[in-house]
Amino acid sequence: MKAKMRFSLKAGERIFINGAVLTVSQKVTLSLLNEARFLLESHVLQVTDATTPMRQLYFVVQSLLINPQEAGKVTGAFRKLHDALITVATDEGVKDSLRKVGDLVEADRTFDALKLIRTLFEPIEAHPSAPAEAAAVQAA
Repeated sequence: MKAKMRFSLKAGERIFINGAVLTVSQKVTLSLLNEARFLLESHVLQVTDATTPMRQLYFVVQSLLINPQEAGKVTGAFRKLHDALITVATDEGVKDSLRKVGDLVEADRTFDALKLIRTLFEPIEAHPSAPAEAAAVQAA
């Protein structure tokens, strides 16, 4: 059987697989041979780093992936923040990407949604109207 995903972890590094947190004591290469929901520690955003609305959206979607047992609670937060971001976004490309994020989350493709949200960090945070949009999202 051919591995679908293969990656290496350093000693002490963590990986989140299907809601479980695994840590390795020495360098190891893992191969996932079937479908699994996973997130490497290097892609995990800490709550203290969720300082912008787009990063907050990432954090919420990340929570769906890391804690699938809490999906019922987290989905409501996702929808509220997601809808607010679409409402205040002024760039049509960003709006389209946000709509795709919503479609991916609805299709239970959270990892793909996270990848797409990461691509929006720079354009949104560097945008001149970002502070006003952030205030509008916070107020929503």
